[in-house]
Amino acid sequence: MPTVPTVRGQVDVGDLGQTLMHEHIFALSTEHRDNYGDGDWWDEEFRVADAIGKLKAVAAKGVRTIVDPTVWGLGRYIPRIQRIADEVPELNIIVATGLYFYDLPPHPYEHRGPGLLMDMPDPMIDDMVRDLTRGISDTGVKAAFIKCVVDKRGLTEGVERMCGAAAQAHVRTGAPITVHTDAPSQSGLPALDLFAKEGVDLRKVVVGHAGDSNDLDYLRRLADTGAILGMDRFGLDMYNPTEQRVATIAALCELGYADRMVLSHDTACFMDYFGGEWDEDVPLVAPNWRYDHIHDDVLPALRASGVTDAHLEQLLVTNPARYFS
Repeated sequence: MPTVPTVRGQVDVGDLGQTLMHEHIFALSTEHRDNYGDGDWWDEEFRVADAIGKLKAVAAKGVRTIVDPTVWGLGRYIPRIQRIADEVPELNIIVATGLYFYDLPPHPYEHRGPGLLMDMPDPMIDDMVRDLTRGISDTGVKAAFIKCVVDKRGLTEGVERMCGAAAQAHVRTGAPITVHTDAPSQSGLPALDLFAKEGVDLRKVVVGHAGDSNDLDYLRRLADTGAILGMDRFGLDMYNPTEQRVATIAALCELGYADRMVLSHDTACFMDYFGGEWDEDVPLVAPNWRYDHIHDDVLPALRASGVTDAHLEQLLVTNPARYFS
């Protein structure tokens, strides 16, 4: 049976169980935290303990695996995740390599690469491959998938380079890809076009945040390529209310697409997007944006909409296992 690297080591894909395919544990600007966090809004020990409690709670709902696409640009720091994973042995945590930016690459990549000031093979590719094959820094933890971004600005020069690097890292290693997309601008389509031209197996691509759309024509165009629809922002009702997300998934299941969707929330134990006010502000603006919303509220709503238990097994278990196989 194929295995997949997790924070605690290799796991048979058949043992991943119910999997939430797009959840962060922390999303931080490390420079912000390092310069303005300590003694103000960031307490390392409190946040680690809080994360352990939240992950234990979602594991108690039946979730066995969390897939965390936190990469450079979102504050990936594996030693902290290792501490948490060691205290939640009932839950697998899978981490990513890649980059997160909407336009220009970070300065360490800006001048190094083909045709740049330092004309050389693209270090983005080499760094992703190293994370996937050797491990991340000196942690011994290997990334299991690649994260990149095509937002509403589209394939800017920097974004095209990032996604091309992700595609080549996939070609070299076979690792699957998750691409953040913007549903209103339908940026999933140019992302998949680029991947196809680069030789990516589109069956190994999750189109992140596809579930922000209820446009069945758009969603079917994505899924008809073989790609997987990330129905992964449950609880963010300002982008698409839960009731509409549920109706869209039910319609797609009826149309035969249950084998090309995965579920998640895209939430976290803490994000600094709200400064230090995460615990106070999130319950006000998005009260259902939490790890247990799917199991508490969404699964019953899907069943009431005609989605069968066999479909739910595909969404939560079979499709994630196939993605990592």
